[in-house]
Amino acid sequence: MSLTPFETALIDSAAAAPMLAQVERWALINTGTRNLVGLSDIAAILADEFSVLGDVKLVGGTAVESVAPDGLISEQAHGDHLHLTVRPEAPVQLLFTGHMDTVFPADHSFQSLTWLEDGVLGGPGVADMKGGIAVMLAALTAANTLDFGYEVIINSDEEVGSPSSAALIARAAKGKLAAFTYEPSALPDGTLAGARAGSGNFSIIITGKSAHAGRNPDEGRNALVAAADFAVRLKAASGNGFSCNPARIDGGGPNNVVPDHAVLRVNFRPKTPADEVAARALIDMLTAEIARSHDVTIHVHGSFGRPPKPMDAKAEKLFTLVKDCGADLGQVIGWKDTGGVCDGNNIAACGVPVVDTMGVRGGSIHSADEYLITASLAERAALSALAISRIVAKGAL
Repeated sequence: MSLTPFETALIDSAAAAPMLAQVERWALINTGTRNLVGLSDIAAILADEFSVLGDVKLVGGTAVESVAPDGLISEQAHGDHLHLTVRPEAPVQLLFTGHMDTVFPADHSFQSLTWLEDGVLGGPGVADMKGGIAVMLAALTAANTLDFGYEVIINSDEEVGSPSSAALIARAAKGKLAAFTYEPSALPDGTLAGARAGSGNFSIIITGKSAHAGRNPDEGRNALVAAADFAVRLKAASGNGFSCNPARIDGGGPNNVVPDHAVLRVNFRPKTPADEVAARALIDMLTAEIARSHDVTIHVHGSFGRPPKPMDAKAEKLFTLVKDCGADLGQVIGWKDTGGVCDGNNIAACGVPVVDTMGVRGGSIHSADEYLITASLAERAALSALAISRIVAKGAL
């Protein structure tokens, strides 16, 4: 299918947006998920940038329970989320999402930008996903005269599982024909993420009994040993439809004291809803077994916050449309399944087809080697703008 004159003008407009300058400016603001000051600064900047599209609101992030290393549960504050609604009465309704937070806390050493080579920019969040936010804004600005309605959500807590924004995303997904999320491509060549596994994060709080390690150790109940036993058994049971990563054990103290508390942090990646059920059953079974065999008490805190995202028929139609748009732009678009998760999981769980890697090409995300291939800013903005226009023209997938 060849490009029409209107489509050519549309994609040229999207590609010409000042995306690189935006990324360079935004990436110098630290927006680690727990850096509420940095998140407030970037939220204000993004609200101003996105105001060209319509009336932007900043929605306060709800406090979420968090388990401290000592096992105490408290409320964890989150930053504001950007929310924009445009033409809610239009017959075609789409959803666009992104996140302003990064994995790099305020005290992390990775805070500056470096040109690694011509056209390759290194820096915190340049790919994941301040580059993606710039692409989204460019595409929507170019397409904003089209007859369609949409919502935009840019949350501040995606990197920790979107606990304070999941309900906002679910409400926005209601009634939407399709959605685009602007995570970076699954591979530097632009490959999209297809089906995704789900994810669950748990803090398993174990309470034992302290005692002197020399005088009366048998009177103690070692919570650290119980946590280690729990971790080993979880890891041994993974692999049948889900992976399990015991990530950390908090607890312990002086060498001459039997530790009376420990917190095991663990992540699960179920491939299907049935796998999620099986993983939850495993947690429940081992909780009872470990509590009995070690004579400790156990409280499991957490949930499966990202449902598995299958590649169903509606998703295949949307991916094919994006692929065809890419072909008309001279871009080869493919996709592959991945164990990674994002807000696309939650959108798909609402019954809305979503391509959740419409952001830039780059790589080494979540590390101090993160980089952005700057040519992909214009490429991906053109791809989004063309895909939006064709969905609106068809009124369907």
